[in-house]
Amino acid sequence: MQKILFEYYIEPTTWVYLSSLMTIGIYFKFRRFWSIRNVDLMGLIAFAPGLLLVSHNLPQWGYTWLLAVGVAFVVRLLLDSVMVRRPLLEPNLSVDGLTFAAAALLVFLIANIITGTLSQSDLEAAHRIDELFAKEQSAEGNLDLTQHPPGLPLFFLFSTHSDEAFEPPDAEHPEPLPPRALKRAIVTRTTAIVAQLAVVLGLVLIGYRHFDSVQTGVAMAALYLLLPYTTQTAPRIDHAVPAALLVWAVEAYRRPFFAGVFLGSAVSVTFYPVFLLPLWCGFYWQRGFFRFLIGTGFMLALIVSSLPFTSTDMGEFWMQLKQMFGAGCLSMEPIAGFWRFHPPVYRIPVAATYAVVCFGFALWPHQKNLGTLLSCSATVMLGAQFWNDPRAGIYYMAWFLPLLLLTIFRPNLEDRVALAAVKKSWFARKDKKRGQ
Repeated sequence: MQKILFEYYIEPTTWVYLSSLMTIGIYFKFRRFWSIRNVDLMGLIAFAPGLLLVSHNLPQWGYTWLLAVGVAFVVRLLLDSVMVRRPLLEPNLSVDGLTFAAAALLVFLIANIITGTLSQSDLEAAHRIDELFAKEQSAEGNLDLTQHPPGLPLFFLFSTHSDEAFEPPDAEHPEPLPPRALKRAIVTRTTAIVAQLAVVLGLVLIGYRHFDSVQTGVAMAALYLLLPYTTQTAPRIDHAVPAALLVWAVEAYRRPFFAGVFLGSAVSVTFYPVFLLPLWCGFYWQRGFFRFLIGTGFMLALIVSSLPFTSTDMGEFWMQLKQMFGAGCLSMEPIAGFWRFHPPVYRIPVAATYAVVCFGFALWPHQKNLGTLLSCSATVMLGAQFWNDPRAGIYYMAWFLPLLLLTIFRPNLEDRVALAAVKKSWFARKDKKRGQ
């Protein structure tokens, strides 16, 4: 950002204080002090100390803090379906003011993505992706795909890149910029910008089309951009892209095929959204089930068919396929995040409990509406943080943050069930409302 605004820099700690005060000033309901909205806002702000502890080389305390806040939110999300009274609590700022604030925050976010400085690990990922594109084998025989979380190898290698691609050649040792490095840097940063724009636009559209309030949509988008986590991880497409895909899956919930396409894409690139499938299948069980499965299966098959282009042989293809569908997600080595400081064997019962809960969402709650779809989806993606191994010690808050915001701001959505919201068939124009 200093390249655009001279002498401009805000420390992460300073931004935590500023954004927290702005969040309270814009969204806190002072006349309804004990409302659940205020509790939710305090919970969102409570994530920031944990992120700061991690960034200031106190990861054990930081990840413990994040786990505690995450558990509290899981309890709140599981109780969301019984909160049938959802009064409209408008922000303390008008829709015009919110729109201006969101636009300004978005401009600064894009500038940070373009001018941000990345770490040495990004250069290492650049070398690995060069090998992958060139179909070259490492000294051990195959590319080492264990250095990133489960998911599409190409996606996680693209999620990091080297800033050296943008630097001019050294005057004493002039060397031309590698064309592939420059292209990779441009693609990754452009993808990060598009993904963040997709999240913001998706939140606004959901507020307008499904919550019947454009002000609510703009309020959610502004709060997403205001939270410290968004600014810290803005250039990382492994955070932003899954968030965008999940948001657009919700936006397209009335069209099961397209919802399946977005959710299948999220499963392909990061694996963990696969645990959303029982919940979403349960939502579409009465109508749209097969269209949803076709959309999900189509996207998975399309991405699997691209793996031979980055594989040297069948062995490496099989390795990438297993990595894409979660192979090694419960391995004890290497380990990062919270489980770096605790016996990793305890991840197994945590993961087993998590799987039971996720498959239980196929049956509970029995009558699923858009509200329960949002809260349970946020629970699934938040719960994945309790046992997943990010390998780089990164807390993937973006995977559940937009879903959490949608749950916090949603109105009463009991009437938005699949029978009422989804068309009877592929070519039906419009269904009559039930009971008419």
